[in-house]
Amino acid sequence: MNILILGSGGREHSLAWAIKQNPKCDRLIVAPGNAGIAMLAECADFDIMDSAAVVTFCEENAVDFVVIGPEAPLAAGIADATRAAGILTFGPSAAAARLEASKAFTKQICDACAAPTAGYAHFADADTAKRYVTETGAPLVIKADGLAAGKGVIMGMTLPEALAGIDEIFGGAFGAAGAEVVIEEFMEGEEASLFILSDGVNCLPIGTAQDHKRVGDGDTGPNTGGMGAYSPAPVLTDAIMEQAMAQIVRPTVAEMARRGTPFQGVLYAGLMIKDGHARLVEYNVRFGDPECQVLMMRLGAQVLDLLLACAQGHLARAKVKWAEDHALTVVMAANGYPGKVEKGSVIAGLGDLPEDSFNMVFHAGTATEAGQITAIGGRVLTVTARGDSLHAAHRRAYAMVDAIDWPGGFCRRDIGWRALDLG
Repeated sequence: MNILILGSGGREHSLAWAIKQNPKCDRLIVAPGNAGIAMLAECADFDIMDSAAVVTFCEENAVDFVVIGPEAPLAAGIADATRAAGILTFGPSAAAARLEASKAFTKQICDACAAPTAGYAHFADADTAKRYVTETGAPLVIKADGLAAGKGVIMGMTLPEALAGIDEIFGGAFGAAGAEVVIEEFMEGEEASLFILSDGVNCLPIGTAQDHKRVGDGDTGPNTGGMGAYSPAPVLTDAIMEQAMAQIVRPTVAEMARRGTPFQGVLYAGLMIKDGHARLVEYNVRFGDPECQVLMMRLGAQVLDLLLACAQGHLARAKVKWAEDHALTVVMAANGYPGKVEKGSVIAGLGDLPEDSFNMVFHAGTATEAGQITAIGGRVLTVTARGDSLHAAHRRAYAMVDAIDWPGGFCRRDIGWRALDLG
């Protein structure tokens, strides 16, 4: 098969790495890709937000299967365009992608199918939102309604913080994503992620993970797109997973189908777990980043078969083969992230690191300049390892981190602390 992956981050690098291992993959193209992806696949330069450009490229290159990585092209309807052109596609329609593109829409779906989630209110202007917050009191969670690249969430633990969060969002901190806000009840518990494939009817859980959103050790500092992750998530037991599937995921998929907008793709359910019970925090309609990296390390070549079964509507016959293993990834970010970062710093030492089913450095914000790998983004590398235990994966990942020579970058040193004794 000729396969095209859309995207340029660590998520897409790990997808490419797993898919390339499957003998069904004859030619692999990633658009636009990055310096790491270019080492294992062809990279193509065209606008992945332009549906006509995507379809034309597929037709000119005899692409059999398209895998859409990021949320923005999904929300823009790229999957609709490729399907309309008769190209097999993994990723939901624009209508189904509203489960991520609008937090208010997701709340409406939860209301319709009685899925347990936080209480909420939805506002289109700052003054009304501030009155609500003042009357309700803190703590509250303030969220930009639209796509904010994994950010757009402000924890209003005090009333001044909640009011400032409203000003920040309506003030344009997250662009058009902040034209409206959703204000939620603060949920206590431990957060974990459940990943499910859906072909519009059937649902297949394919793994669990926990990530670390805050920039600093001990979960301190501002929220980021994610500073590391590990899989599986011990807190998400089989019993809690089945409760989440029965009360949240399957009812959501059934409600989307009832509305005539079936969900076909991967559903990332962020769950808050307390006292053995899960409530929905949010949905994403694509693999998380960096959660995708740990899932791909554990799933390997079977990923392509699972994505094909999902896209072809054959998910009822698919099975996931899990090894008794663990994976952990550490994000290396450019100094200053999640604020302003300096681009162009050189990263050395990558060529001396192992690349196998237990050790991989997935690139996110990298480019090649004069034969050297340089940083061109905020989150730049995801250093990922697999092991028989989470401790083994942790040791391998940080051994690779320590071998990378990059004064222009930093990482957290405590990824996995919830499940490990790092003292």
